[in-house]
Amino acid sequence: MKVICPGSFDPVTHGHLDIIERSARSFDEVVVGVGRNTSKNGLFTLDDRLSMLTQACAHLPNVMVDPIDGLLAEYCRTHGVGAIVKGLRFASDFDYELQMAQMNKQLTGVETILLPTAAQWSFVSSTLVREIALMDGDVSTFVPDFVVTALKVQADHRRNEAAAPGEEATS
Repeated sequence: MKVICPGSFDPVTHGHLDIIERSARSFDEVVVGVGRNTSKNGLFTLDDRLSMLTQACAHLPNVMVDPIDGLLAEYCRTHGVGAIVKGLRFASDFDYELQMAQMNKQLTGVETILLPTAAQWSFVSSTLVREIALMDGDVSTFVPDFVVTALKVQADHRRNEAAAPGEEATS
């Protein structure tokens, strides 16, 4: 069966990779669907996120990374995806994901499989990782090394943008 692990992945974390790797062991084909989430304050471009995920999933031969434009349910219908796989960290995630699963099922008949996140990653979110990185904190235990580097570059860029005109921010 072909499944999709969708998300904004801004940035990809070890928690995301845990769900992707577990899906790759359980299903024939896994698409990592990278969407544009207009409700989130993103740090990386779509191309950056696609590149980071491609690098992070390179060791998984049955995983491909693909952008999602439009509705996830429509992507599933047009690309022959049989199920959506989502990770759950907390009970509140379940409430939201259940509503999304029911809507996707109603729209196209695609099923949703909810996997509990490994306990070691249950507190990690892309939002928290971005915030810590932007405050020059250490996120190296939460993301792959190359993502740490990309986060530092983006954080430096944001700090320089915020500096007064003609001044360069110091790190």
